Amino acid sequence: MSFVRRRFGFASLLLGLTIAAPSATAVPPFAPIAPPPVAPSLPQENQPDFRVAGLQRDFQGNLWVATSRSVAKIDPNTGRVLARVPLPNLTIGALAQDRVGRIWVGTSEGLWRIDPKTNQVTALNLFLPSNRVLALLVDQRGFLWVGTDSGLALVSPHEGLLMTTLKNLPGVSANALSLDPQGQLWAGTLDSLVQVDTATAKILHTTNLEEGAVQALALDRHGSLWAGTTSGLVKIDPANRRRERSITSLRGREILSAGFDAVGSIWVGTNRGLLRVNPYNGAIVGEVPNLPSNRVLSLAPDTGNKLWVGTSEGLAWVSMTNFQTRPHLLFSRTY
Repeated sequence: MSFVRRRFGFASLLLGLTIAAPSATAVPPFAPIAPPPVAPSLPQENQPDFRVAGLQRDFQGNLWVATSRSVAKIDPNTGRVLARVPLPNLTIGALAQDRVGRIWVGTSEGLWRIDPKTNQVTALNLFLPSNRVLALLVDQRGFLWVGTDSGLALVSPHEGLLMTTLKNLPGVSANALSLDPQGQLWAGTLDSLVQVDTATAKILHTTNLEEGAVQALALDRHGSLWAGTTSGLVKIDPANRRRERSITSLRGREILSAGFDAVGSIWVGTNRGLLRVNPYNGAIVGEVPNLPSNRVLSLAPDTGNKLWVGTSEGLAWVSMTNFQTRPHLLFSRTY
């Protein structure tokens, strides 16, 4: 693999320089009362697109929300909208923040960068393996990894350089990204988990999964990697590069998102609702009701003492004290 260094083109290859924008325990301390079962929602037609496919907490504690045509910054404590950055006619699929605080936005038409101080778009990259961006992640060195439906790209966010691409990825599509405790990259693809050396961008190992395409990755506080697939949740030991177990209670369920909270439980977003799971025994300890949709696309745990939930029909939050659910009125279809 050859390393290719290409500038974003801060003169000619940008969509303009600026676009003005309006400790481990045997059993985790689970709450004694779990959320009640999911209540089904009625489908509605001829309404605007309210998908929230990406959520990103920034260094100041604000929450960035990826809607279908814009990125919004909100105060997670109050839900107040602090800023909106419109992206014309783009479907947004992923968000990430680099070391200096800039927000990177992966869309169906490439990669955008937002300066949170001015709320302006300051860069657009056109040299990815594919313009359809599915996942973003900043590694321990501060470089940005971009997962697309045709492989991986490595970007230097400070210099505006595309460092290299990895197009012949086992399983083709880099749907989800995570780092392991050693700082190596793991990419979830259409049929496997691929470990990539972040220093050389070379494939170190491939773990095939019979559960299907990997759509979500989450690292727990003990260093284990959890892969949400089209038919279940799988626990992986990154150190030994081996599969540990499949979570029996989730077999056959399509997993779209996953994330750990401060007490160590894993929240699992599926195409049929949001579940809270005990990672020690795999038991489902609760389901979250009253979401805008049961199709849960993105999660941001422990943000403003809430779990923020992006669904196919809008944004909601779950109180981490009493598990009550509330929609965000400005970002939900049915409210």
